[in-house]
Amino acid sequence: MRQLAERAVETAKIKGAGYADCRIIFTKWEEITVQNGKVSELEIGEDLGFGVRVIVDGAWGYACGPGVDKDAIDRIAAEAVAIAKASSRLKKDDVRLAPEPVCDERWQTPIVEDAFSVPLEQKLALLFEIDKTLCADKRIKTASSTVAFKSEHQWMATSEGSFIDQLLIRSGAGYAATAVGEGEIQVRSYPNSFRGQYMSLGYELVRGLHLVENAERVREEAIELLTAPTCPSGERDTIIDGSQLGLQIHESVGHATELDRVLGMEANYAGMSFAITEKLNNFRYGSDHVNLVADSTVPGGLATLGWDDDGVRAQRWHIVKKGDFVGYQFSRELAHKIGAERSSGNNRADGWHHIPIVRITNLSLMPGKWDLDDLMADTDGGIYMETNRCWSIDQWRLNFQFGVEAAWEIKSGRKGQMYKNANYQGITPEFWGSCDAICNDKHWTLWGVHNCGKGQPGQTAEMSHGAAPTRFRKLTVGVGN
Repeated sequence: MRQLAERAVETAKIKGAGYADCRIIFTKWEEITVQNGKVSELEIGEDLGFGVRVIVDGAWGYACGPGVDKDAIDRIAAEAVAIAKASSRLKKDDVRLAPEPVCDERWQTPIVEDAFSVPLEQKLALLFEIDKTLCADKRIKTASSTVAFKSEHQWMATSEGSFIDQLLIRSGAGYAATAVGEGEIQVRSYPNSFRGQYMSLGYELVRGLHLVENAERVREEAIELLTAPTCPSGERDTIIDGSQLGLQIHESVGHATELDRVLGMEANYAGMSFAITEKLNNFRYGSDHVNLVADSTVPGGLATLGWDDDGVRAQRWHIVKKGDFVGYQFSRELAHKIGAERSSGNNRADGWHHIPIVRITNLSLMPGKWDLDDLMADTDGGIYMETNRCWSIDQWRLNFQFGVEAAWEIKSGRKGQMYKNANYQGITPEFWGSCDAICNDKHWTLWGVHNCGKGQPGQTAEMSHGAAPTRFRKLTVGVGN
């Protein structure tokens, strides 16, 4: 693979490229879903292909193809150069890449147990056991349980002399129960919505999620929601759980601080961003309690890796520090736009058949000092919200609304009356500015987003967002009524 990747780079240079890189990627995956007592999805597959990216006369060119052999390598490398030459006729400015040290290294996601070595029968037995518990009450009309695994082996060579060999592994599992009755349809999920929890781990993730142990509770909560009162409207002190807060971070901070979106180079999937470059180091994104850290090195993160697809080593940096807006997420190409000496390492592609673009990395709200019981006791009369159900956000990443699966009144320091159809809304800097208490690291979890869409043609990327239950003062709730 090294010889083939380096051959692509040399071919591109001979054809006139000033810069070239080649990524060869072998992917294998397995996804299994059991729904209402039957296997509804069983997908096992693998894929091999490569992409060649070049700069000629200050413009990008990219070409790719399935399979890997010398003839394909030579043909695709020449095609990438031809595309770059054509693109250069319409360029506005020359592409400039921030410098990055040359490296020749290997990196692999640390795992304990290879998920692909676990027998299929064992995985199915787990899913059927969960399904049986969820379907034990006739008011549950749909029960769906999933396990999913992916391994992506990448070999990357660059004309600068770098060669990177890395193996990225991720696992996921979860389930949802849909209850119908009393003129209502209500859903409860575990451990998170949208098929559960995903992390860069092996099968040890599945074993540690306590899936079977929580199935009865999830079923009963879905049923309880059918007759629960609707969440009251108004301004209420609100504690948002870590899983919902993960998506809040993703939408109102993650996408808002992608530099290509800020610069107007990317406007698909909900537009650009209010966090313009004039605000960098000159804007209050939140309260003093808010520390948001981007980290492609954190163990278990879906965007945890050795290097990005620009050949930039993984790193950690603040986006928001004590409420101040201090950082973006960007690539080697965009570093000079904000006077940065090097890339933050955010350039990633969806497989071999897409060109790398700026993507959110693992982005987390750092834990505070509160124990959850103490925070609940300090928020009497407030509302506790848990697990995302739906959301929307405007084209500037400012005005948003999120709906959750379940909410509870906080009474006498604990969960009281359950509420259905709970929503909250806000404006990004005002929302984060109302944060006044965050639970400690005992309650902090790294929540995986395995289906983030961006770009045109569309690409999917994975990343994680760490969060603990957090309190926001006078949040507008119940807006869905």
